[in-house]
Amino acid sequence: MGGSLNSPTSPNSAAHAAIDTEPQSIDAPLSAAAAFLVLALKTDSASLATAQAVVGSTDDLVKDIRIRTRNGLFTCNVGISHHGWGPLTGKPLPKELAPFREVRGAKHTAVSTAGDLLYHVRAESMDVIVEFEKILLENFGAAVEVIDDVAGFRYFDGRDLLEFVDGTANPDGLDLPAATLVGDEDAAYAGGSYVVIQKYLHDMAAWRAQSVEAQEAIIGRKKFDNTELPDAAEGQKSHKTLCTIEDAEGEHDILRDNMPFATPGRNEYGTYFIGYSRHLWVIEKMLERMFIGDPPPLHDRILDFSKAVTGVTFFAPPRKLLSDLGG
Repeated sequence: MGGSLNSPTSPNSAAHAAIDTEPQSIDAPLSAAAAFLVLALKTDSASLATAQAVVGSTDDLVKDIRIRTRNGLFTCNVGISHHGWGPLTGKPLPKELAPFREVRGAKHTAVSTAGDLLYHVRAESMDVIVEFEKILLENFGAAVEVIDDVAGFRYFDGRDLLEFVDGTANPDGLDLPAATLVGDEDAAYAGGSYVVIQKYLHDMAAWRAQSVEAQEAIIGRKKFDNTELPDAAEGQKSHKTLCTIEDAEGEHDILRDNMPFATPGRNEYGTYFIGYSRHLWVIEKMLERMFIGDPPPLHDRILDFSKAVTGVTFFAPPRKLLSDLGG
């Protein structure tokens, strides 16, 4: 007799498994505009029911907005925090999902702040992002509280406001899903991704007071052409070196989709860090090396000019888990 439709070896079963683990738009290309919307859930039953319905219909809203764009480039990833996971999904936690762990060094601290939901929205212009957020928040109504809402923009050739190219070490090709998507190690959530966000504010006057050579030594790359400088063999390490995580298994990459943001009238200039990773511990290790130092207390000198004012960890589950929330 042939295998049943539910057999693991049947084509239909394989297709169903693929659908169950289809990731969100983790690998979407760097866009010209982005938004980082962080929300807190209200915990009464009516608010949670509303939040489940809205989160579950995210893909539908994305489709409604995408068709109105000039080029069809519009994506949104939804992340759920440790605090929001149980009330919103009713499911066991992904294996590594935990609250953002504050990292306190001798001089600088990676702070932990509030947030239950993350909407990471990417497009080629801000108009469709504003439209998406407007409709989204109208649908949520009083079921959520807005914690933070930051609009990011592409700065020239992919640079941050410190004027260095950002995201150079991002994985690509087959390395991208291997670095960002959960696999068999947590089969119930395969296709998901751990997400860490931090908002950094820059002291532009202090940074610009540094020579180009001093800036390059801090970052670990040439400013003009983005080529790498040699790693320090000992003592003070560059930002590039401190953010490179290696062990017996090799180098562990993450995907950064950082964006500059600014409000010049308030002298506010910053970088919104967002990292996607298959394993949360990789990003946590990066932050330990940056804020505590390797060796301590030789912290990442970029922190002398860029202050972390937020820090939240999320899990971006596969699409089907999100859509199932809508009932």
